[in-house]
Amino acid sequence: MKKIGILFGQENTFPQAFVDRVNRHGDPGICAEFVMIDKALQGEGAEYAVIIDRISHDVPFYRAWLKNAALEGTAVINNPFWWSADEKFFNNALALSLHIPVPKTALLPSFELPPDTTDRSFRNLRYPMDWDAIFRHTGFPACMKPFAGGGWKHVYRIPDRETFFRIHAETQREVMILQEEIIFEEYYRCYCIGGKYVRIMPYEPRNPHADRYKADFRPSPQLYDAMEHSVLTLNQGLGYDFNTVELAVRDGIPYAIDFCNPAPDADLASVGPENFEWVVDTMARYAIERAGAQQFGRDNLTWGTYLKNAVQH
Repeated sequence: MKKIGILFGQENTFPQAFVDRVNRHGDPGICAEFVMIDKALQGEGAEYAVIIDRISHDVPFYRAWLKNAALEGTAVINNPFWWSADEKFFNNALALSLHIPVPKTALLPSFELPPDTTDRSFRNLRYPMDWDAIFRHTGFPACMKPFAGGGWKHVYRIPDRETFFRIHAETQREVMILQEEIIFEEYYRCYCIGGKYVRIMPYEPRNPHADRYKADFRPSPQLYDAMEHSVLTLNQGLGYDFNTVELAVRDGIPYAIDFCNPAPDADLASVGPENFEWVVDTMARYAIERAGAQQFGRDNLTWGTYLKNAVQH
């Protein structure tokens, strides 16, 4: 019997619904359950054919355990090695190389020194930086946000340079990015599963969190196709099996705003019944597909085209 496990934290609706849906499909030789860990021994044989990871970004113990499981042959969704290396500044650079429109972006050093460093640790960094060139690149108004992480945490709208310096000082040791603000006419949040299944959801980030999926945007067929292309291209490039891409539409062009969400919101109360049904059923079917193809003793992770092309060269 091949087991599909889901590793999760405080969320409730998606994990139970996912397990129930996999088991309801009744595929012979495949079952789903909540992951349970009572020991973590290096090189120990893997118990699960597939694990859906919803929490290791917040629990380093889980991330290390998942890497060991992947080495033994578990298909971990998402790839814990790539997830550990990923961040938004690189993502934007990769998007440019894939010809996906993104806002103009600059990486900012933390305002305060990181732990265990001194001024001598930064002798390769010119300070003050060329702020005028940076501001010309992004323009104002701009957005400042952490270079890694998600959930609309610590995101600031920066109207001018004076506000920039004040807010940057408040971010203390956080490494941030400064990004051109895209004044959008429409906005969409898009699930992508398996690098091939896409659900495009109207989304209004200016609404309260509970009401953000209550948006009346309706894409034209041409815009829908452009967004689907961007979502598939980005996720295939990054190698994510489960992710969301946020797209802001300006003058008919979808700009990828945020596409580093490898544990995307899938709660019934926030995404709504129709989106919830889609993500539960699609994720269940995809996990069953991966379990059927999985073989212990070999690599069963998904690697993005960026890394695969680098290895080939």
